[in-house]
Amino acid sequence: MNRVDLNADMGESFGPWVMGQDAALLKVVSSANIACGFHAGDPDVMAATLAEARANGVGIGAHPGFADLQGFGRRRVSLPERSLRHLVQYQLGAALGMARAVGAEVRHLKLHGALANMCSEDEAMARACYEAALEVAPEIIIMVLAATAQQRAVENLGCLWAGEIFADRAYNADATLVDRSLPGAVIHDAAIAAPRIVKMVQAGAILPESGDPIPAAIDTICLHGDGATALEIARQTRSALEAAGIAVKAFEGRRGPLG
Repeated sequence: MNRVDLNADMGESFGPWVMGQDAALLKVVSSANIACGFHAGDPDVMAATLAEARANGVGIGAHPGFADLQGFGRRRVSLPERSLRHLVQYQLGAALGMARAVGAEVRHLKLHGALANMCSEDEAMARACYEAALEVAPEIIIMVLAATAQQRAVENLGCLWAGEIFADRAYNADATLVDRSLPGAVIHDAAIAAPRIVKMVQAGAILPESGDPIPAAIDTICLHGDGATALEIARQTRSALEAAGIAVKAFEGRRGPLG
């Protein structure tokens, strides 16, 4: 692979509480996943982040999560399918409207936190979320956790999708993310994260902490914008990729099964 996207979750500040270094990250990444107000963010933060992303020429994505401000969307919630669909549609609709107001375009959707983790394990749940989004925006690119139930859902739906791996998270042998409560689940050291990602991109595979390499669609690499070392990881990861001859550019989206 000679190109890959670098994305970050952002727009997660709320009122006077600032989270992350969005302005600086937007000068490093090629795509941004912007919180839609349920797990984090608010209308003012969303508008400002959308405008800044547009000014930097960064691809914009809606980043819906559970309505869990206190838990930052990282607590699992059980919802009936109808409510789950509406949860996604409501937040995507907000992102589309706010983007239009600042002259920007929402080109992709990425689920957040516990919602994403649950959908990486449950194809029917993932399909419900993605079908709901596609009813609102049929040509939106769905960003999925590569080699999980999320990917199986989009392959079967036939929609545009992009496979994602994480620079700052450890992997289980089944391509799901190690639970944040476990030691080593989150990688804070850029000197570890950057070369690890280059190896994965070159291999075209997720390299879990234990177990065999997992062939994967590596279209984009994520950094969690709320981490204290997120900016340094972003900078070093981009530098390491470019030094290896891998260009950092926004993904285009693919259809159908991998390969």
